[in-house]
Amino acid sequence: MTLPYRLCTLYSGSTGNAAYLETPHARILIDAGKCTRTLLASLKAIGVEANSIDAIFITHDHNDHISALEVLTKKYPIPVHMLYKCALRYRDTASRALCECLHMYRTPEEVDVAIGNVRVTAFKTPHDSRDSMGFSISVAAEDGSHRIGYATDIGYISEDVRMGLLGCETVVLESNHDEEMLKNGLYPYDLKVRILSHRGHLSNCDCANFACELYESGMRHLLLAHLSEHNNVPDIAYDETACALAGLDVDLKVASPCEVTMLVGDAAHPIEKQSLEVVL
Repeated sequence: MTLPYRLCTLYSGSTGNAAYLETPHARILIDAGKCTRTLLASLKAIGVEANSIDAIFITHDHNDHISALEVLTKKYPIPVHMLYKCALRYRDTASRALCECLHMYRTPEEVDVAIGNVRVTAFKTPHDSRDSMGFSISVAAEDGSHRIGYATDIGYISEDVRMGLLGCETVVLESNHDEEMLKNGLYPYDLKVRILSHRGHLSNCDCANFACELYESGMRHLLLAHLSEHNNVPDIAYDETACALAGLDVDLKVASPCEVTMLVGDAAHPIEKQSLEVVL
């Protein structure tokens, strides 16, 4: 079945994160890590110009998720949806252009944004930032509603994360580290403890276990994201989840840290943007 949207990560990992969702009536970025030049080049690689983006949704305020925002919004006044505590980092800066683009929310539960045929809602995620959220996205189409889930930088599968992702047909989910690689690696002890904590990052094992639960609720497309550069290997992450899903009909991919990874749709063929009033 051809789905009525394109979804990809522009890049995903320790050095920077950004994802892109496109329908005939909406173009949305999730996070804006790395530099603006890299972000624009990644968009161009899939045939998208920045001035066609309708909105940016930010998961949290760590640099690998927001580092392109200030320069990007100076040239392109794209609405940026962000939690209030995360936006406080810009309070004493000269980022006037960005501040004028901000749409702020006290809690993830307040996020309920309609753009074209897309509705974005949010749920709280457990991470050691000022605040953090993942997204549950509904795409309205002629054949009904399609749900997409997005959650990275999560220390564990909390009840909020579980309820936010169950029932989604397409999911981008963190598979950050192999626990043995992390424990035996060169990171300082305090950093290892932080990553392994409930406010750290999701392991390959926990991702694989939850993938089975997601499948039972209807998930058929899964992208493993935010892999650690030092404590994971794409083949290890893929194999652990693939083994858990063995024999099940799931399109499983691993996000690249530096290149576009298309989960749904074709990188070479953008969906033509249309007026919602004309089509419906």
